[in-house]
Amino acid sequence: MNFSTALEEIKKGSKLTRKSWNGPNQYVFLIPGSMFKVDPDRPLAQYIKPGTVVMYKPHIDIKLVDGSICPWFASMIDLFADDWEFA
Repeated sequence: MNFSTALEEIKKGSKLTRKSWNGPNQYVFLIPGSMFKVDPDRPLAQYIKPGTVVMYKPHIDIKLVDGSICPWFASMIDLFADDWEFA
């Protein structure tokens, strides 16, 4: 599928990958927005006062081959690719 269709599927909660990506079990997914209070025991507390209510905006993350997760931004190659598929 193309990126436009893939993005609509991601918005619905699907996990998507590309056939041409380097490793197995690598996919992108939606992190929906939420509100939460900053926990004093979490890393965010070093930047924002604990107890502060934060609006966490929706964004896309990627699960990498090593199992770690980080924010993801589509490259030009990703935007024009037609090899998107369900993970």
